[in-house]
Amino acid sequence: MRLPPIAPHALTAEQRALYQDMRAGIAGNFNAFQSERDDGALIGPWNAWLHEPAIGKAIWDLTMAMTANAVLPDKVRQIVILVVGARYDAAYEIYAHIAVAEREDMSPERLATLTADLKPVDLAPDESIAFDVAYALVRGGVLPEPVYRLALATFGQHGLNEMIYLVGLYAMVSTTLNGFNVPVPERE
Repeated sequence: MRLPPIAPHALTAEQRALYQDMRAGIAGNFNAFQSERDDGALIGPWNAWLHEPAIGKAIWDLTMAMTANAVLPDKVRQIVILVVGARYDAAYEIYAHIAVAEREDMSPERLATLTADLKPVDLAPDESIAFDVAYALVRGGVLPEPVYRLALATFGQHGLNEMIYLVGLYAMVSTTLNGFNVPVPERE
């Protein structure tokens, strides 16, 4: 880990406001996995965002806007996020979203295949399209027109927009995690 976690008592006023906002949001939306140490210091991408609170707040606001305005089914969202995490080999991202996907009753076989950067054979049609969108985007270049049209017909413009933004957001999260070598906590 390249950025030390900041204990709550050591936060600046700017960091404290972001910490409190992130902690409340994590408790309500991202509570399937470990996000803080015993002393209350945040781990995962949240620690990195606290080190640069002006940037961190912007990323956190985007994260919460993506959560509050979600129209995609949760399983579809988790497939997209795991495709991104697998492509970037972002260990904490994979750890966290496996925990979330397990709550969505995703099978161990599906999770193993997704995290191996492969397409599971048991995807529902909408999940398969979501996989294809995310898989194409994380490899770079323009999303192929047939994939775009199929996703548009399946999810509508708002849903497809969300999916594209979700890939971008989690690419940034994965890059943050990898850049700062954020470790994975022990699974309980």
